[in-house]
Amino acid sequence: MSDLFRRQMIDYVEYHRDPRNGLMHVIGIILLFLGAVLPLSLWQFDAFGLKISLGAILTLPVLVYWLLLDAALGAGILAFAVLFLAAAMMIVDHVHGIALWALFATLIVLGLTAQAVGHQVFERNKPSLLDHPAHLWLGPMFVMAKLYMALGFRPTIADLIAPDWPSHRRRSEQLQGDQHSHP
Repeated sequence: MSDLFRRQMIDYVEYHRDPRNGLMHVIGIILLFLGAVLPLSLWQFDAFGLKISLGAILTLPVLVYWLLLDAALGAGILAFAVLFLAAAMMIVDHVHGIALWALFATLIVLGLTAQAVGHQVFERNKPSLLDHPAHLWLGPMFVMAKLYMALGFRPTIADLIAPDWPSHRRRSEQLQGDQHSHP
């Protein structure tokens, strides 16, 4: 795990402490990813005997970024991305016209709603993306880290995404030391 990734995740975790918000992010990220690649899957190409969508081609740079941040988590995201890209291609093969665009809009709206509900109802804060636009790319890494932790893979990731500090104190305060208990 790179130092850059560690610092980014510590900052991201400050906005995502409530497990219900984490669940809403799992739902939201899946719906948003599928929704985003759905219309891009209308354009399909043959490459080396494989059918590849424009969605897959445009997803490659961010997949490489995730692999560079953390190879194990990036590989997990890559596996899920392949499944979702294949699902999107199957959907566009069977759903056409206005129904496809309605499905696209529904997935995007539901994905954004899930994340907004997670922050407003459960976390009672604004999405980290509003303060740190780069957090847009960290959501899938956070979700994959949670999955790895739940499955018992990479137990050290738990120290990063589920640290043991009081929920009423921000991580930045914890990093500065416990100044509240000293005169």
